[in-house]
Amino acid sequence: MANPSKIPAKKTASFGVAWEGLYGYVQAVQVKDTIYLSGQLSHDRAGNLIAPAELNQDGQPADFSTMEAQMRQTYRNIVELLAEFGASLDHVVEETLFVIDVPAAFAAAGTVRKEFYGAEMPQVASNLIGVSGLAFPQQLIEITIRAVVE
Repeated sequence: MANPSKIPAKKTASFGVAWEGLYGYVQAVQVKDTIYLSGQLSHDRAGNLIAPAELNQDGQPADFSTMEAQMRQTYRNIVELLAEFGASLDHVVEETLFVIDVPAAFAAAGTVRKEFYGAEMPQVASNLIGVSGLAFPQQLIEITIRAVVE
């Protein structure tokens, strides 16, 4: 068994949406000066997906026109979680965007990221990774964040 005195103190935050309990995780964890955000989706506080993609007969996204709206809501959720720790997007050092369609995400990110970070060149390391699927088939984007506070 690990020595309890060696386990770092953790502060956590969650939204209380159903899938947190089903999967078994928290939305954010702070250990010392670092905040780690789990993959964020475009949902409201009640767990309703915002701007879900229309699905085709195979259960895959039929188009990617809601990418920008999903990205905006996802960043709103990120801002809300960071605020739980007294942090903001100014504290973000790295983000990873997992997307179903890279060209659609790249186009949306050029506008949305600059809007949320308030800069033409956000001072954050950023990764844009294409994936075949996310937690919900209607989701086009999921974003993880690492932030550092003093």
